[in-house]
Amino acid sequence: MSCNGSAQPLSFHLSRNAPQSARSPTIPGPRIEIVCHRGAYEIAPENTLAAANRCLAWGVDYVEVDVRPSKEGQLYVLHDATVDRTTDGAGRLDELTSVEIDRLDAGSWFDPAFSGERVPRVETYLTHVKGRAKVFFDIKDADHDALLDLIDRTGYRRECFLWSADPSWSAELQRIAPDLPIKVNVQTPDDVDRASRDLQARIVEVRLEHSTDALIERARNRGIKVMVYHTENEEDAWRKILDLGVEMVNLNHAGAFLQVAESQGSSRRKEAPDG
Repeated sequence: MSCNGSAQPLSFHLSRNAPQSARSPTIPGPRIEIVCHRGAYEIAPENTLAAANRCLAWGVDYVEVDVRPSKEGQLYVLHDATVDRTTDGAGRLDELTSVEIDRLDAGSWFDPAFSGERVPRVETYLTHVKGRAKVFFDIKDADHDALLDLIDRTGYRRECFLWSADPSWSAELQRIAPDLPIKVNVQTPDDVDRASRDLQARIVEVRLEHSTDALIERARNRGIKVMVYHTENEEDAWRKILDLGVEMVNLNHAGAFLQVAESQGSSRRKEAPDG
C-alpha cells in the first residue's frame, strides 16, 4: 500500500517536510487533492500520530481529524464515542477526564510495535502536522467556540474544511464563521443545490457509485469542489476517480492510489471548460 520510493519519471508533489523517498507524484497544473481517512489506519492505529506520520510521508494534502471532547471539554482525535475499540480502556470519551484519556494505550490493540501510542489531543495533532498537511475536521461532537479558538491558535483558519453529521451544527458554524469551508455529503445533483443553498457548502463529498457527470457539472457550475469517497483498495476504482476529473479524493489507501496515479501518468484533474 505504500510508495516504493524509487526514482520516478514524473516530478512529484512534495510535502515540505516529507522524506524524499516517500513523496507523492504530481504533474504541473491542476491536480487531485488527497485526503487520508483516519490517517493511514490500515498500516498504523487509526487517528494516532503514527498514522499521521505515514500520511505525511506519502505527501498527502489533508489528514482527517475526528473530533470529540473529554469530560471537561478538552478536544481529542477519536472516531468512536467510546475508547473501547481503539485503546486499552473502556467507557465514553466524554465521561473520561483528560488525565484518564492521556494514560490510555491507543496502539497495542493494532500491533505491539505501536505500544504506547496515545489518543492525541487535537491541539497536539494539529501542531504535529502543521506545515506538512492541511486538515479535514470530522466533527463528532465539539463546542463551536472551543474548536474555533483552537483552529485560530494553531493557524489552521485557511488550511482546513469541516463536516458534521448534524446539519444544525454546520448551520451554526456557517453563521458564526462563514469564512470556514463546510463539506456536505451528497448523492444527487439536487443534493448539491441544497448543500449550496442551505449551508453555502464549498465541498461536496460523494461515493464513487454516485459520482455522475451531472452531479460533477452541477457542483462545478456552483463553484463547489467535488470529493469522491472510496474506502476499498481497488485499482479500477482509482483509475475511475482520476478519469472523473474531480478536485479531491477521500480514501483509506493513499499509497496505493498514488501508485496508480503514477502508472496512469497523471494526477491531473480536468479543468472546467472556458465560459
